Amino acid sequence: MSKIEIACFNPESAIIAFENGADRIEFCAGLSEGGTTPDFETVKELRERINIPIFVMIRPRGGNFTYSDAEFDQMKKELIHLKSLNVDGFVFGILHENDEVNILQNETLVELAHPLPCTFHRAFDRAKDLENSLERVIECGFKTILTSGQMPNVSEGKENLKKLVELSNGGIEILVGGGLRSINIQEIREFTKATYFHSSAITDGGAFANPEEIVALKNK
Repeated sequence: MSKIEIACFNPESAIIAFENGADRIEFCAGLSEGGTTPDFETVKELRERINIPIFVMIRPRGGNFTYSDAEFDQMKKELIHLKSLNVDGFVFGILHENDEVNILQNETLVELAHPLPCTFHRAFDRAKDLENSLERVIECGFKTILTSGQMPNVSEGKENLKKLVELSNGGIEILVGGGLRSINIQEIREFTKATYFHSSAITDGGAFANPEEIVALKNK
């Protein structure tokens, strides 16, 4: 049985994930942008309804992962505000314009989140140099990296995912996600030796998690 984080873009999906055995929720807005910072009141209401870990996305917009000073200030303010809601962690990732991990800005947010753990999201898949980027993310203080192995999806990235699991050697959790579904999770788990997996569990091209898919992900 795998540990499963469900990426939820609305409260309905989060409730479905909670009720169908998800281990953790990554909560965001902005499905079409691939995840942005959710509304404070929505997170507040959700926290009152579910008691599994909720990690909240901090991302001011879609597009690239290099942010202006104003955007970075917004990220800091939103993180501090959302931290007051008794959430369990945060998800973000900042790169320089040359696609290297921005140590200073990421470290700043990790310190603001402390003692809550942080996940470096799929900005990692845009970053240059697998090994160097892994070291930089660890240096920033992240506990988890969400990645498809720097490829478009987990099936194409499985060689790199296996390498990341080996290189990290338990020093940081490799959260495998990006095109992950119940039909491929078993193969990916056996090949990569990863232990934590991430999926939206959206199977119909819509906006809501599919309860049967969550159960299947958990039990494969």
